Amino acid sequence: MTKIALFGATGAVGTRVLREALRRGYEVTAVVRDPAGFPDTGTGTGTIVVVRGDVLDPASVAAVAAGHDVVVSAFGPGRGDPTDLVTAAESLIGGVRSLGGDAPAPRVVIVGGSGSLRTPGGPLVRDGAGVPAAVLAVMRAHGDALDFLRSVPVEQVRWTCLSPPAQIAPGERTGTYRLGLDDLVVDEEGRSRISTEDFAVALIDEIERDAHAGRRFTVAH
Repeated sequence: MTKIALFGATGAVGTRVLREALRRGYEVTAVVRDPAGFPDTGTGTGTIVVVRGDVLDPASVAAVAAGHDVVVSAFGPGRGDPTDLVTAAESLIGGVRSLGGDAPAPRVVIVGGSGSLRTPGGPLVRDGAGVPAAVLAVMRAHGDALDFLRSVPVEQVRWTCLSPPAQIAPGERTGTYRLGLDDLVVDEEGRSRISTEDFAVALIDEIERDAHAGRRFTVAH
């Protein structure tokens, strides 16, 4: 049975990833700052262990990651410093890279941002008109984190980054989505969106298929 260590398990994306993983019967270690305040996780055939950890600390990442098959980060800075996204990516890679032993190193799957995706017209999403300064700072930090990941040889750490579409919000789990790489996925009306539930489906599908090692990809309805 696949063992997943999940950072950011209490966030909007992380809670859906957790539920989807449990739904499919995986063993999940939810890594949080306050295990005592961990909410109800819903139902499923998988198992869950809640532990304390810090995605910004490579030593903490290494301690949690040991013995797992995949490390997932749905970390977001919230109202904190957007550059923590870069620190988190570096910490995840550094922590996993530091693991020794005969067992294969865990794969790393990171939830990225949409700002560095190309729009149908050519420019990046973050270069569009009217992006608020606070949102732009997060988009740029996600882009910097992706640039860092792309500098990591997949032979050292088998990483993947999944970027959301332009719009992501809680909604229905349909189990369907369309795939893209570095271009924003849009529908016939030019919309780019997905439910948080189907985004989680796509992330767990990637864990199962390992189809984008060393790459960023994106999804949308």
